[in-house]
Amino acid sequence: MKFIPTPIADVVVIEPQVFGDERGFFMESWHEAKFAAASIDATFVQDNQSRSTQWILRGMHLQVEHTQGKLVRVTAGSVFDAVVDLRRNSPTFGRWWGTELSEQNKRMLWVPPGLAHGILITSPSADFLYKCTDIYSPAHERTLAWDDQTVGIVWPLPAGVKPNLSAKDIKGKTFADIEKFP
Repeated sequence: MKFIPTPIADVVVIEPQVFGDERGFFMESWHEAKFAAASIDATFVQDNQSRSTQWILRGMHLQVEHTQGKLVRVTAGSVFDAVVDLRRNSPTFGRWWGTELSEQNKRMLWVPPGLAHGILITSPSADFLYKCTDIYSPAHERTLAWDDQTVGIVWPLPAGVKPNLSAKDIKGKTFADIEKFP
């Protein structure tokens, strides 16, 4: 596995070693010792999977208690995955970064606690899997506005296409109003 730093502190792209032939492929998606050696010390307590159609945007989500670290990947299709650093003591506080995760590139992304996280489905549909370090807690869930002008995420939407949003994502808070982490 390759662990590749990103422009956001502690966010890491993981490129698994893929063994494939005409029959298919094999890869490790989690190996505790290898991740720990890359300074990702995580204990996962919940796995989630979503399937969405093209131009659905899920995010930007976070939990202010039961904060979640997430190891995310795509098993079918492709997504644009974005993170925003909400950790006041981080050198990248307030910055965003995004990358493509796809069935083809098999990349994974480690999103540590303290970041808002979201995805835009860029293929006709996509299956998105994520392992979480804490349980889902609806009472502590918050949503940062996907289009907050202070943050300025550049989503890869074609001209004239608006993302399909859930009711909670439509009501996302601005960067100025969202709760931050120490």
